[in-house]
Amino acid sequence: MARVRVRQHVNPLSAKYRKPLLIPEWETIYPCLHQPLHLDIGCGRGKFLLKMAALYPHLNFLGIEIREPLVIEANEQRDRLQLSNLHFLFGNINVSIELLLSSFPPQQLNCVSIQFPDPWFKQSHKKRRVVQPDLVKVIADYLVDNGSVFLQSDIQEVAEKMAENFLANACFTRQHQETWLQENPFPIQTEREIATLNKNQPIYRMLIGKKFPCNID
Repeated sequence: MARVRVRQHVNPLSAKYRKPLLIPEWETIYPCLHQPLHLDIGCGRGKFLLKMAALYPHLNFLGIEIREPLVIEANEQRDRLQLSNLHFLFGNINVSIELLLSSFPPQQLNCVSIQFPDPWFKQSHKKRRVVQPDLVKVIADYLVDNGSVFLQSDIQEVAEKMAENFLANACFTRQHQETWLQENPFPIQTEREIATLNKNQPIYRMLIGKKFPCNID
C-alpha cells in the first residue's frame, strides 16, 4: 500500500478545521458498544491503535486526527485487519469534544492518550496546541472515576504544559511519585516514540488519574 503524503502540521484555528465533527451512529461502528473506550487524540496514522485494538479486543478504541488523508488510510488498514473494536474519526477535537463524548453511553470513557502533539513553539501559536483548559474540563466531565490520561512528548516544555493544564484541574492527580515516567505503561510504542528512542533522546511521560470521588463544579 502506498504511504499517503500529507502536511506535517495544519493550523487547527483555520476555518477549514473549525467545523463540528461528523459523529456516526456508534451502534453501527462498534458491535460491543458498551465496552470501555480508549480515546487517542492526535492519532496520526493510527499505528498505535491498530496494534492496541488487536491486543485488547475487550476494549473499544477511537482515534481522532485533524489530517483527513491519515484517517482514511487508518480506517482502510483497520478494515483489512478486521478490527471491529476500532474507529478513526477526522476533525479538530477542540471544536467538538463535548459533542463527541456525549454521543457515547455514560461512564464509558476509560482512558485518554495524547502522544507527541504538535509543539507550536512560537508564543503566538501556543493557542493552537491541543491541550487547552477547556479540553481538560470536558475530559474530566466524561472520564470514569479512576480513569487515566497518558501524556508524552519528546519536548519537555510541551510535556510540562500539558501536565500543568491537567493537574490544574482538581479532578486530576499524577499517578507516580517521580516527575516523569521512565517507561511507557502501554505495550505499544508510537512511531515517534520509537524514532526518539533510537536517537537516544529523552521522552517526557506522565500518567494522570481522575480522582474518586471527584466533585465537578
